[in-house]
Amino acid sequence: MTRTALIAAMKGELEPLVRGWQHTRRNGVDMWMHRDDNLYVAACAGTGQAAATKAFAEVEADAPIDLVFSLGWAGALKPGIRAGTAHNLAGVIDVRTGERFRCDADAGPDWLVTSPSVADAAEKQRLEHAYGAALVDMEAAAIGRLAAMRGIPFYCFKAVSDTLDEVLPDFNPFIGADGRFKTARFTLFALMRPWLWPALVRMGENSKKAAWALREAVHEFLSEKD
Repeated sequence: MTRTALIAAMKGELEPLVRGWQHTRRNGVDMWMHRDDNLYVAACAGTGQAAATKAFAEVEADAPIDLVFSLGWAGALKPGIRAGTAHNLAGVIDVRTGERFRCDADAGPDWLVTSPSVADAAEKQRLEHAYGAALVDMEAAAIGRLAAMRGIPFYCFKAVSDTLDEVLPDFNPFIGADGRFKTARFTLFALMRPWLWPALVRMGENSKKAAWALREAVHEFLSEKD
């Protein structure tokens, strides 16, 4: 029986995929489990590579992992990449170290960069110019590195929550040291700035659409591998 780990940052990214799965919370990590011919364990612990590493470790604490997926939302770095679309990435680049982690076979042509912070419009343009990547996130490089250290297959599926030209507020001040998003604090901030509401509403709608697209992409991929 194959034991597959599915690591994301936030519950919302996994919600459609893990609907009906058994849920537990342990050591600050939310985990969901599903068993058929194989065992699937999904986990999230917050944004950033440290949180992703924590989620991976919590899944691994019960038994070795046979293959791992990095899942979740990402920002588009190229024009023409539509919000709500899911992408099977060829590999991941760590902006901090320059390391490249290639995904296993059956991946698409595009690469993702993992940044230490939420990228604004200017940073997105810089990242695309520097790396030629299509998407940006904050976690996938950690999972790629852990998979490489263990010699296990690594896949990266990301769905677009915000396009290249979307202008959004700076989310970085609302991410705690533990990777958790300070929702109450951000809500108060946003309520006092109504000019931000249209963009935030679009992002919310796009994020829900992206989570469902992610679910479909992963289901299709796994069914083809069985």
